Amino acid sequence: MLRVTIALTLCLSLAACGESRLNPFNWFGGEREERITVTEVERPGDPRPLVAEITGLAIEPTTSGAILTATALTETSGHWRPGLVLVSGEDGAASYEFRAAPPPEGATQGTGRSREIVAAVALGPDELRGLRSITVIARTNRRSVERR
Repeated sequence: MLRVTIALTLCLSLAACGESRLNPFNWFGGEREERITVTEVERPGDPRPLVAEITGLAIEPTTSGAILTATALTETSGHWRPGLVLVSGEDGAASYEFRAAPPPEGATQGTGRSREIVAAVALGPDELRGLRSITVIARTNRRSVERR
């Protein structure tokens, strides 16, 4: 019983650390944006082009790791099959490209809200081990989150 009480007290005190690095819910900090211009590189077996711009990036802890969620803005309405494609994952940094299949020709531009798409990827404990930063790349910008 004493062991259970000590373990419960330790877990509760770590969760109460607020903005502390000890709190696992604070492991990744706020996102930052960098404007870039990417030359399109086709991925074998994945003909989807890069989206125009990343507008949001978040990583949420789960009981089995974390979920990386990216929001993007496309040029026209109707993009489909969005996905985050891992392009590198070494030296404590992971980079993903946000790709989506374009709509048929003649699609309208539409409002900003109608051109917004979301993609997510689940990250397990093995993928998170040693990971210090995550970057998601679009054609005109990239956004990153770093571990605190």
